[in-house]
Amino acid sequence: MKAFLIDVARCNGCMNCQIACKDEHCGTDWLPYAAEQPLTGQFWCKVEERVRGTVPKTRITYIPQIGGQSDALAAAAGDAAVQRDDGLMYLDPEKAKGRKDLCEFEGVYWNEELQIPQTCTGCAHLLDDGWEVPRCVDSCPTKALRFGDVAELDLEGAEQLIAGSRIWYRNLPKRFVTGCVVDFDEREVVIGADVKLVSASGNTVAEQKTDEFGDFMFDQVEPAAYQVIYQAPGKDARTYDADATQVDVNIGDVPAA
Repeated sequence: MKAFLIDVARCNGCMNCQIACKDEHCGTDWLPYAAEQPLTGQFWCKVEERVRGTVPKTRITYIPQIGGQSDALAAAAGDAAVQRDDGLMYLDPEKAKGRKDLCEFEGVYWNEELQIPQTCTGCAHLLDDGWEVPRCVDSCPTKALRFGDVAELDLEGAEQLIAGSRIWYRNLPKRFVTGCVVDFDEREVVIGADVKLVSASGNTVAEQKTDEFGDFMFDQVEPAAYQVIYQAPGKDARTYDADATQVDVNIGDVPAA
């Protein structure tokens, strides 16, 4: 069975995959797999940009998202969904006419002019023509997108954003907790302060020392409420709450004592 494997850590947000998808499907139909995609409003491959943290400790994460390839969509579509021998699926433009209800699924869009739902086909027409990968994968300069047999992709440890999907991910962002230890009396950052990230149960999740800028960052930690316990050399330990349940946390500049 074929599947996509997307390594978020490799994606630099160039949008090549998104542009290539539009280039392949706008202005051209590939029946029986897909009718022409409208120039605007539809993104069968879409790069989501997530801005994380707060200034000056921010990160931007790019997550390519490919629609349509899920068991849930296939089950809801019934005979309007065609399952290929290679495991990919597509919505038949004729049988799916009028099925606006299918647009409830992520990555499925309504074509008002043609009165059909549309989504990714895995570039089935190209695979039939001898291509080894869809256009989005072929256009990725960083190899963040891969496509192939499940056994060859090595999906151990990979995750799905949608259960039962043929789209798998590595290095999906979790949370980060960051800050800077400052000696305000000396007007200097504190280098080499001991910093611990402690869970609600009191367990030390991670520990490190502040760098040459007085900064610390605990990256890719699980969403949860934490405490940051830090101690500058020769000073008493101090504690700050850092609730990273919903968002990444920048506790900002914190005093050495």
